[in-house]
Amino acid sequence: MTALTLSAGHRRTPLALGACLFSFIAFWIAQRAAHVSMIDLMVYRAEGATVRAGGDLYALRATAEHLPTTYPPFAALLFTALTLPDTASLRALATAGNLVLLVVFVRLSLRLVGHTRVESVWWAAAVAVWCEPVWTTLRYGQVNLLIAVLVLWDLTRRPGHRWAGLGIGLATAVKLTPALFVVFLLAAGVTARVGHGCAGHRLRHARGAVAAFACATLLAAAVLPRDSGRFWTDMMFRAGRVGHAEETANQALRGLLARFLHTPEPGSPWVATAAVVALGGLAVAVAAELRGLRAWAVTVCAVTALLVSPVSWSHHWVWCVPLILLLVTRGHRAAALGALLVFGSYALWWVPHGHGRPELHQQGAELALSALYAGAGLLFLVLAGISLRDPGRAQAVTNE
Repeated sequence: MTALTLSAGHRRTPLALGACLFSFIAFWIAQRAAHVSMIDLMVYRAEGATVRAGGDLYALRATAEHLPTTYPPFAALLFTALTLPDTASLRALATAGNLVLLVVFVRLSLRLVGHTRVESVWWAAAVAVWCEPVWTTLRYGQVNLLIAVLVLWDLTRRPGHRWAGLGIGLATAVKLTPALFVVFLLAAGVTARVGHGCAGHRLRHARGAVAAFACATLLAAAVLPRDSGRFWTDMMFRAGRVGHAEETANQALRGLLARFLHTPEPGSPWVATAAVVALGGLAVAVAAELRGLRAWAVTVCAVTALLVSPVSWSHHWVWCVPLILLLVTRGHRAAALGALLVFGSYALWWVPHGHGRPELHQQGAELALSALYAGAGLLFLVLAGISLRDPGRAQAVTNE
């Protein structure tokens, strides 16, 4: 029986790998046929060129869309490498690199949820590449998969490992949103110390993340003192530099409320709502962590960060991959199917959007469609909270 099982496993893996390669090739062809601009990659390249030339990083306006620099200076240091290949080669390398990162991300997501079958990585990656957040990440040449891989690599290793915090710290130095994972680790550590008298590995993990972030940020400050001063005292507080809050692509609570209230700046309603969701999401994540439900804790924290951030573009929601895998392996099949339909439907783009800011005039069905990701995120947080009441089901894992 064991030999037969192993033989069947050996047959399934090449089939799954072949399906994944076929899907990736079809994806690559579709992206080339769509003449994707990889506009964000071109902004990153321009940032790297500005650093090499000693220019003013936060005065930069790149591409025909005149897009500004929005990331911390450490990211721009890394982007200097993007100036080495020519544009065509850079686009090909970025696409190939993101596809590799997707496979790694799926592998880490499956490790997070406790699923061990090797062929599942290939099957899941073959499907995930067509989800709108992943498609758009590759379309723009974005860094979302790299950020998510750094965070998951950090949070799926054994407790107390030597490099604990490195991934989260570096991810936060590139893009600030992962900082909520540091808050999560601190909250879980402090709660554990108060309740059990032992903070354990979580506070060490948080300290490691803070140290890695500080080292990366200080390195950037040493190389780019003027740009670092401007970012940390001014630019990081200007959410409007990133884009209009009401844009359909903004799937954070701020975007949802801007469209619902028909205002370009939802102000205090957003601050109040984001505070409630942040506290509630962190409470659920910490409760899950202290019960040994790391998969729920990490996914809840990621979704909370996406919701409370001033801007979470649709491509930031690549965290839908571990979210769906978690729901599948914990027996929430209907919820998993619903999430797959939401993130794979591209329905965000069925509503009026673009020039003229039509999002400020959405009504009825248009509002519902443009709230899909944020709505799915809120429902997931509710489901996570309910699931914690049934630890057996919350921890159940299936290798089907």
